Amino acid sequence: MIRTADRLQTVEEYYFSKKLREVRGLIAEGKPIINMGIGSPDLAPSEDVLTAIKDSVTEAGAHQYQSYQGLPALRQAIADFYASKFKVIADPNTEILPLMGSKEGIMHISMAFLNAGDEVLIPNPGYPTYTSVTKLVGGVPKQYDLNAENGWFPDLETLQQQDLSKVKLMWVSYPHMPTGASGNQDQLKRLIKFAKDNGILLVNDNPYSFVLNEEPSSILAIDGAKEVALELNSLSKTFNMAGWRVGMVLGNAEHINAILKVKSNMDSGMFYGIQKGAIAALKSSEDWYRALDKVYQKRKALMLQLADKLNCTYDKNAVGMFIWAKLPHGASDSEDFIDNVLYEKNIFIAPGTIFGSNGEGYIRFSLCVKEEKIKEALERF
Repeated sequence: MIRTADRLQTVEEYYFSKKLREVRGLIAEGKPIINMGIGSPDLAPSEDVLTAIKDSVTEAGAHQYQSYQGLPALRQAIADFYASKFKVIADPNTEILPLMGSKEGIMHISMAFLNAGDEVLIPNPGYPTYTSVTKLVGGVPKQYDLNAENGWFPDLETLQQQDLSKVKLMWVSYPHMPTGASGNQDQLKRLIKFAKDNGILLVNDNPYSFVLNEEPSSILAIDGAKEVALELNSLSKTFNMAGWRVGMVLGNAEHINAILKVKSNMDSGMFYGIQKGAIAALKSSEDWYRALDKVYQKRKALMLQLADKLNCTYDKNAVGMFIWAKLPHGASDSEDFIDNVLYEKNIFIAPGTIFGSNGEGYIRFSLCVKEEKIKEALERF
């Protein structure tokens, strides 16, 4: 018998991969399932983006291998976007690297900077891929607690008292996924200082800045941040391009070059047409962001009614395309709670436990659901 690599024993199949298989099975049985569990935008990209990719396929060289660093025009568009939206100046030739989705970047960054046995600070709750990738490359996950009482921000004083001598990398994500908490400027400054004091590479995963958020921010806007910080971003949520797989990482030239060494051995460049579409997206007018928020505002108002039906509590000021809700008094098991809703009402909601042990007692609603479906869900109660 052919044995799999030992590293596979350190990770499990992604929760959504397993659970959505079950959900698809229920749909095949004729169950009228409404999926509120996953953040896959159901809206279309703008006409300018669709026109750009359609027009590109007949251009010379469109179907050849592309540069590992992406088109110069794409890197310039990312630089212009960051300068306009975040007041961050980045050299498009040395400080920006387009990615095939920011999830790819999590793996590339980990491979570029972690040796076997290096420790990684990972938020609990947080994106589960941080933990699984750390394990796959031989790193050691070291979770730090986030909780509602502290605004879902790490207690850096408590962390500082721990042995951090083996910590090489720290993952943060503000606006935070899954809770929607926003990191203010003072908090981001404290994170940068913490990273500098301890010689840690800080990575901010920042794909939710422009969804229901009036004050988008970048950790790279903090003075001196590039010395110790990278930032991942993505076109998936802001521009409804999740399936296109377009992301980016920004940081100083030395850090970006290290990531490029990994990436250039892993793929052969992003499809030309997708890059042209990404350029068009990054040039979107303010009307695009306002129209997107208008849709999500309507959905959020309805989804909060559904949370009320379930007697859950939540923070109305949280940003992003999810609602992070605390279970009603007396309910403590998130997975049992969502399974009851799934089997009794044919509605799938994500349990907070998939984001870490501190997600127990919470559930997460996605706003990637059409208004009529949310209304239908409300009627089921």
